[in-house]
Parts: sequence; C-alpha cells; structure tokens
Amino acid sequence: MRIRTVLFDLDGTLLDTAPDLADALNTVLAENHRAPLPFDTIRGVVSHGGKALIELGFSLPESHPDFDPLRLRLLAVYRDNIARRTRPFPGMSRLLEQLEQRGLNWGVVTNKPAWLTEPLLKELGLYGRAACVISGDTLNERKPHPAPMLHACEQAGSTPDQCVYIGDAQRDIEAGRNARMHTLVALFGYFQDSDRPQEWQADALLEEPGELLAWLDRMEQPA
Repeated sequence: MRIRTVLFDLDGTLLDTAPDLADALNTVLAENHRAPLPFDTIRGVVSHGGKALIELGFSLPESHPDFDPLRLRLLAVYRDNIARRTRPFPGMSRLLEQLEQRGLNWGVVTNKPAWLTEPLLKELGLYGRAACVISGDTLNERKPHPAPMLHACEQAGSTPDQCVYIGDAQRDIEAGRNARMHTLVALFGYFQDSDRPQEWQADALLEEPGELLAWLDRMEQPA
C-alpha cells in the first residue's frame, strides 16, 4: 500500500532546535554561576528533552530538590526565545513543499509539550500546514508507546501501513514499529556517541531530508 502520510519527530528531525535550547541551558547555567557548555556537547542531548539537559548541565539526579526548579526555569527561558535561531534542517522546507505537491500530507509526533510545540510551529509558519500535531501531553501516553502514533494516523486520515515516521532517537523508531508503520532514521539529527542507529531496525537511514523522496519512489515500485 502506498505511503499517504509522512510523520516527523520535531527536535532533531523536522527542526534544528539545538541552538535555542543550548542558549537556554547556558543562560540557566550562567544564572547559577556555572560556566557555559560547548554547543557540540549540548547538541547530542537535545532530543532527550529538558530533563536530560539539566542532568547534563548540573550533574544532578532527578530526585534532587533543585532539579525541577532548574528544569522549569530552562523551559521558561526557552519558551521566551523559542524561535530565535531554530530553523528547519537544510533541505527540509523544500521536502515539505515536494510532499505537498505529490498530494501527501505530513504531521508531527513529538514528546515536547504542546505549550512549546504549538508556538514553535506557528512561529515558523508550519502549524497550519500540518495534517496533525501530536505533542507529548496530547494523550496520557508518550513515545515509544504507539498511542500517539496511531492518533496521528487517525487525524491524518491514513492507516498505519500508509504512514512513515522519521526520527532521530531510538524511541522514535520503537514507537513507529510498535504502531506497525514504516520507520526511517534522520541521521542529520542529534546523536550521542553511544547511539547505534544502524541497530534500531528502521526501514532505512536518511543522510539528508531529500533522500526521503527516493525512498518513497522505491516504495511505489511493484515488488
């Protein structure tokens, strides 16, 4: 069955959010009289959210009494500067146009909360174009649970086998596979040295966004 819907993870797949998140973390570090971290150190952690950034910056366990106030401050700083330097990855804007020209729809499934997801997509003019936007708090479950993926399929008007999900974290691929949809790894996203995307059992690996079109063309060819 042909692909009708392309679903994207947000941070590290659809959008390069690392510059703004790194700035937010370094702002909170400075407020607490700590030295800033290099961008390359922060970049690989961005896909794992605010908790992972606080763990990286402050070396605190989540149970520490200072952990949640620091996390909330990080998110507040980030929200106030949410699209200052964030942009679609190179080639992504053109890819979205080409998908729309082909008559395919696309959407977002992210663990980022809606109060951050929706303003960001609106700032970049993408919210109204998406067939669905499923945030981390849209349902009770989050990736890698299949429920957000299946909810996205329903909103986009496609069945799971008509969808492909693209992400840059292992939980993204697990979520897509759990929902019985096709999965692709965005190798242009955010990775740590310990990540082994070749072992995540995705259908393919994408070096850059435009490679999705060739993969879609292969899917159209008869077996």
